[in-house]
Amino acid sequence: MYNNSNNEGERRPRPRFHREGESLSARPHLHNDGEQRPRFQRDGGQRPNRLFGGKPKRNNGLYSNRKQQVYKEQHEDPTKPIRLNKFLANAGICSRREADDFIQAGVITVNGVTVDNLGVKVLPTDEVRFHDQPVRREQKVYILLNKPKNTVTTTDDPQERNTVIDIVRNACAERIYPVGRLDRNTTGVLLLTNDGDLAAKLTHPKFHKKKIYAVTLDRELDEIDEAIIRSGVVLDDERIVPDALEFPKADRKHIGLEIHSGQNRVVRRIFEKVGYKVVNLDRVSFAGLTKKNVGRGKWRFLTPKEVAFLKMGSFE
Repeated sequence: MYNNSNNEGERRPRPRFHREGESLSARPHLHNDGEQRPRFQRDGGQRPNRLFGGKPKRNNGLYSNRKQQVYKEQHEDPTKPIRLNKFLANAGICSRREADDFIQAGVITVNGVTVDNLGVKVLPTDEVRFHDQPVRREQKVYILLNKPKNTVTTTDDPQERNTVIDIVRNACAERIYPVGRLDRNTTGVLLLTNDGDLAAKLTHPKFHKKKIYAVTLDRELDEIDEAIIRSGVVLDDERIVPDALEFPKADRKHIGLEIHSGQNRVVRRIFEKVGYKVVNLDRVSFAGLTKKNVGRGKWRFLTPKEVAFLKMGSFE
């Protein structure tokens, strides 16, 4: 039955990823003497290994779309109640906020009883109906998109511009949404899913998920301004200190930036703060996921191992 009750220091080693057969596994990347190899080198002019250089390897069909990857909830406790609005959101009916409106409108029943109070909890075994139609929980879907330019990161755009949902519309029947946000003209890694718990874990500031960007400026970055950025730039009363800053090409207009902050437009605003304009911005990595072997405007389903790593927090 449903229930009405409411209930800056020493850097740590970072995992790198390599292929074993057709899967990804994490390992520390070390020198022969056991010291950790830094992802970015700070002496300028050196290409960061694996991020911006080298030819991509063939994936041997690892990310083939011939078979859609969906994931059922594992070991679900049938005695553990969850909020009704979350149950409806997990079923793909609507968002949690919209679910609250439907509940208050009296169009939801649980085991034949109309429920109109917020905070109600249900069991996975309860019969939930929406407008007298049975509600079934959706399978989980996880899609990695290499976002192109001129595409907005939203599920619906009043101005009728192209959205990321338009690109993956035929990928699955489930109602998926983007995890976090990229600006309209920012390209690169974007995750879409119907797993609200994982989305919250990947976007909440306390989890500090790593993002790596390839930045192109309107002019070369002065050494003084570089030092200012490395020491931290204050945005919205918060000092943003990059984890690493690298120059992957011979000039100083092209920059590799590693950062954990989730502030809105944080990379563009960092460089604007010291007088530069970002003319191209590409997210090459998010929480350990990269766009390798995924062309611009293309997508793929995550592998089960990648999903497991994300849920366990194995990816940074």
